[in-house]
Amino acid sequence: MELVFATHNKNKLIEIKALLPSHIKLLSLDDIGCTEEIPETADTIDGNAILKAEYVRHRYGYDCFADDTGLEVEALAGAPGVYSARYAGDDKDPKENVKKLLKQMKGKENRNARFKTVIALNLKDNENLFTGICKGRITTEERGENGFGYDPVFQPKGHQRTFAEMDLSEKSELSHRGKAFRALISYLSK
Repeated sequence: MELVFATHNKNKLIEIKALLPSHIKLLSLDDIGCTEEIPETADTIDGNAILKAEYVRHRYGYDCFADDTGLEVEALAGAPGVYSARYAGDDKDPKENVKKLLKQMKGKENRNARFKTVIALNLKDNENLFTGICKGRITTEERGENGFGYDPVFQPKGHQRTFAEMDLSEKSELSHRGKAFRALISYLSK
C-alpha cells in the first residue's frame, strides 16, 4: 500500500516511518512534487488535518493522511492550541514559540498542559479521524536536545524527563502523535 503523509517535516517523517509496518510505503509531499504550503485555515486541530488530507487527495490523486498537533495549556485557556506552530509569528520559529510560551507561563502555578494530535485519513475518498492525547506539564526551562517544537519544555505525566530528554522510541510510546498513529496503523492493518 502506498500512502502520502501530508508533511514536509522531516522529523515527523522519521517518527512515523519507525512506527509503520513494512507493507506500507510512505511518501512525503516532497516525493509527490507538492512543494506549496498547504493552507491551514481551519480554527480547530481536526479541521486543519482534514483540510490537508483533502488537498492532497483532490490535487494529486493520492490516498493520504495528514496530521495537525497543538499544545493546549490550561493556564493559557488552551493556547497556543491550533496556533502552536505560529505562536510567536508566521515564520513558525520553534525556538521563538518556546521562548514566548515560557514567558507567558512565568509565575503561573498551574502548569498542566496536553498535546493533542489529530490524523485525518483520506483513503479512497473515505475519511477517518484518529486522535492521540498526551497529558503533562510545562517545565520552567528548556531541557534536552532531542525532538522538536515544544519537546524541551513538555514533561509527560508520570515522568521526570521532557520529551527532548527521551530517545525517539521512548517518546513514541508516550506521545500524542504515537497514540494517534498507532490507532491509524491498527485501522490500516484491518
